[in-house]
Amino acid sequence: MTSFILSGMIGPWQAIAIIAVVLLLFGGKKIPELMKGLGKGIKEFKDGMAEKTDVESKENEK
Repeated sequence: MTSFILSGMIGPWQAIAIIAVVLLLFGGKKIPELMKGLGKGIKEFKDGMAEKTDVESKENEK
């Protein structure tokens, strides 16, 4: 996100506005649950990609 801010795509006021909208939509108590779910999703995705590479490498050995 900082790369977008530094490159001029999103300025500091736009970032603050986005954060404010997210807080208004989801509330302060819901955001940690959303981030936890996002983290689990990313972890499952990475595990799935690792399994795919393992399966492909085993197929190439045969």
